[in-house]
Amino acid sequence: MKKFKFFISIEKEEHWLNEQLQKGYLCTNISGLGIYTFEKTDKRFVMRLDYQDYLSKKKFEEYKGIYEDFGWNYLKGYWLSGIRYWQKENDGQNEIFSDRESKSHYYKRIMGYSFWFGMIFLIYSFSYYRDPGLYHEGLWSMESALFWKAFLFETPFVLLKLFPAFMVVLLAGSYYKAYRKYSILKEQ
Repeated sequence: MKKFKFFISIEKEEHWLNEQLQKGYLCTNISGLGIYTFEKTDKRFVMRLDYQDYLSKKKFEEYKGIYEDFGWNYLKGYWLSGIRYWQKENDGQNEIFSDRESKSHYYKRIMGYSFWFGMIFLIYSFSYYRDPGLYHEGLWSMESALFWKAFLFETPFVLLKLFPAFMVVLLAGSYYKAYRKYSILKEQ
């Protein structure tokens, strides 16, 4: 079974993947385009996601080794940086962050992820929106049926043009949520 899903929040993605596992579908592959491949299973699994900045090959192998020593199977991730997908059979020891400090470092990494991707989209937005007109100039002077046809035709292009701005807002929200959780862990 294949499903298409797009996530901004790493935690929401992890929650959704675990819901699929509870329904009896084991994740076997995740493409960079948001296509998740599942197969039916009778065993109970759990999945955890981690975000890591750039790791050298040596550090990456050490990182993988630590998790594999605790029974986690590496499903997917990108060597240079990004989200790492881990899963294992549910045995009651299902957390990859065992203490408050490691959890706070996790939220700090998510804040960095949200900040830098948000900045990329923000810079792109500033360079892209130099021309303030979203719709074609002559659209507003068109009459009745021709106006609606042109309006409906151009709307998907306008939404595509607004995509970077939407991403900035979504990533700012992701940063804020991670910051709140990070602050709570630091205060305790």
